[in-house]
Amino acid sequence: MEVFNPITSVHGRVLVERTSDPTGVLVGFHGYAQLAEDMLEQLNLIPGADRWTRVSIQALHPFYTRGDSRVVASWMTRQDRELAIADNIGYVESVCTGAPVHMEHKGFSPCVFVGFSQGAAMAYRAALRTSVRAAGIIALAGDIPPDVKDVLSTAWPPVLIGVGDREEWYAGDKLESDLTWLRERGIRHDLVRFSGGHEWTDEFRAAAGLFLLRVSGGG
Repeated sequence: MEVFNPITSVHGRVLVERTSDPTGVLVGFHGYAQLAEDMLEQLNLIPGADRWTRVSIQALHPFYTRGDSRVVASWMTRQDRELAIADNIGYVESVCTGAPVHMEHKGFSPCVFVGFSQGAAMAYRAALRTSVRAAGIIALAGDIPPDVKDVLSTAWPPVLIGVGDREEWYAGDKLESDLTWLRERGIRHDLVRFSGGHEWTDEFRAAAGLFLLRVSGGG
């Protein structure tokens, strides 16, 4: 049996909410079985985010949930993983360097990438494996992917990591491995442990708001 991987093109889906005289651009990546609307809702709830242009990028692989047949999306599976990673990086590059995002970012105002769960890996990739100069990474309940750890020649922006005290997936050895890796390389990072599980909480949103204030030079 032969396996072929022909190159094809698909249309992505990106939601943008603007503000007058934005502080910067906030780019979000949703978790598994979510949509761009879910992530945009969370971005909007971060204190101070209304002063940023908010961009929510939806994963390229939609599917139906069982039961209610709601449309959701996923960034990738283990099948043809490296090809999917390359597709996703190219997708994010096209979003962040083209209209409407580049029109406001222009390489000067800060661009912060935010990811939840499966989307955390995409936030790291966007910051380290695209041409966009990232001012920060906010990663909630998701690990640093191996392909990003291999990128050692690129300067890392500050990182904010969030983990709930009832987190079951990104905890224990996975979390400690990432923290050790960051410490050993002198990468500036903060860990926020909050009361909750695999989810957004007001406590973490408050920490994310302070992080945005710092990276934008406001505190």
